[in-house]
Amino acid sequence: MAASTPMTKEGHQKLQEELKHLKNVERPKIVKAIEEARGHGDLSENAEYHAAKEKQSFLETRIMDIQGKLANANIIDTSRLSSDKVVFGATVTLLDVDTEETVRYRIVGEDESDIKAGKISVHSPIARALIGKNKEDEVEVTTPRGQRFFEILAIDFE
Repeated sequence: MAASTPMTKEGHQKLQEELKHLKNVERPKIVKAIEEARGHGDLSENAEYHAAKEKQSFLETRIMDIQGKLANANIIDTSRLSSDKVVFGATVTLLDVDTEETVRYRIVGEDESDIKAGKISVHSPIARALIGKNKEDEVEVTTPRGQRFFEILAIDFE
């Protein structure tokens, strides 16, 4: 049995939309490209055919990946959460102790992470260091650039 995949309602909906797009738009495009490439003759030397088949392979792998994640989804409605501790779905405001900059991250599922939008994967080093901590706790995070220290200023749920 596969492990459950935590995700927000928004992340679940986004994956469902991607799956629908891949099946209903991208898959038919690739099938058509393969059919057209077949019409160009000898398949052993047909670069268009091989490129389309490779694209099809990547597409089918992504479809299976999404289907697996959706089948094992543990959808967490973050609007119903409240906690004094950092948990999945929390939006955490941090003070970088070294630079005195504040940063704000929402802890989300792996497929939802988008650092530019302030969304970090629950599996990221920062999220793993934050989970279970309280407001005003100081957290040490090992990053590719070395040790960083943060103070938790606020824990919110949207």
